[in-house]
Amino acid sequence: MLQFWADWGDLIWTGTIQTLTMTGIALVISTFIGLPLGTLLVLTRPSGRLANRYVYGALSSVINVVRSIPFIILLFFILPFTRFIMGTTIGVQGVLLPLIVFTAPYIARLMESALLEVDRGVVEAYEAMGISTRKIIWYVLIREARSSIVLGLTIATIGLIGATAMAGLVGAGGLGDIAYQYGHLRFEPEVMYVTIFVLILLVQSIQSFGNRLAARLKKA
Repeated sequence: MLQFWADWGDLIWTGTIQTLTMTGIALVISTFIGLPLGTLLVLTRPSGRLANRYVYGALSSVINVVRSIPFIILLFFILPFTRFIMGTTIGVQGVLLPLIVFTAPYIARLMESALLEVDRGVVEAYEAMGISTRKIIWYVLIREARSSIVLGLTIATIGLIGATAMAGLVGAGGLGDIAYQYGHLRFEPEVMYVTIFVLILLVQSIQSFGNRLAARLKKA
């Protein structure tokens, strides 16, 4: 075991950092895109405060189309667009855009679901007091749904980790790349097993943290 870590420890540690870096950057940007989109879906739906069936229908359709494409297909499908925007299609820089395109619509749906859980009576009470839409969004909808939002982002984070594992196919690095390059192509099964174990630890840690934070916010 000591010999294994002497040979592979640095590589696995580097892969873990790369995985967390890709996940963190993509999650932050996707949240800044997905939360407003989810809010817009809630506001423009037929029963929403800014009901507009054309905007809602178009936005909902685009989100459904993107979400229906598996990440590995999306990764290669938008290669020309990625090259145009990012200047490259390989490495961490080349995989960030596909990760964001893949995750943002997913977060939008999660945010929509979380915001729709807010008691309609609470929202109507603030509307009756003449509170502006912007304040209702920030101080009512998002505040009341924050526990569900955290759980949704936890799910999205775990999905992102899975997507970064497939990103190794374009040389993005990370644990997925290590498992593929060394565990599969070079027939080093021990490396494969350890990377899977590390991924399980990451997912369990993130899920536990998300559950605890959501529970604390729900009581606040």
